[in-house]
Amino acid sequence: MSEDDAFMQQALTLAREAAALGEVPVGAVAVHAGRVVGTGFNRREVDKSPLAHAELLALDAASKALGAWRLTGVTLYVTLEPCAMCAGALVQSRVTRLVFGAMDPKAGAVGSLYNLAEEPRHNHRLQVTSGILADESRLLLKAFFERLREKKRDK
Repeated sequence: MSEDDAFMQQALTLAREAAALGEVPVGAVAVHAGRVVGTGFNRREVDKSPLAHAELLALDAASKALGAWRLTGVTLYVTLEPCAMCAGALVQSRVTRLVFGAMDPKAGAVGSLYNLAEEPRHNHRLQVTSGILADESRLLLKAFFERLREKKRDK
């Protein structure tokens, strides 16, 4: 198993934790020099916060662990393509690399709708690797939304 696969497996475990809380199953793991320095999973409903995205929580934990807002040398692993808010945070925090699983055709801002991570007008761009364990990520999301639709039908 590659290092990318191993850290993405950790992100998938976090995504499952989110799903268990009734949150959209997205997990994120921040890695610096081969060790995990921050993790997060979606908590918008639990925390009642529009900012409680997996990526932002992992970046916040990483900045505290590293004692810096500049996250140069950090790779963020996330199960779903980041939205515009999260992609902007990746750029602003100077993350070096993003690795994600499934594309998000409705809100993705790292290739689907926009590409903020590689926008040439920004003063920082990050390396992007997509499609790592994409099927697992996609199936987790699909199952979550199918259960949600079933609950709505049953009401």
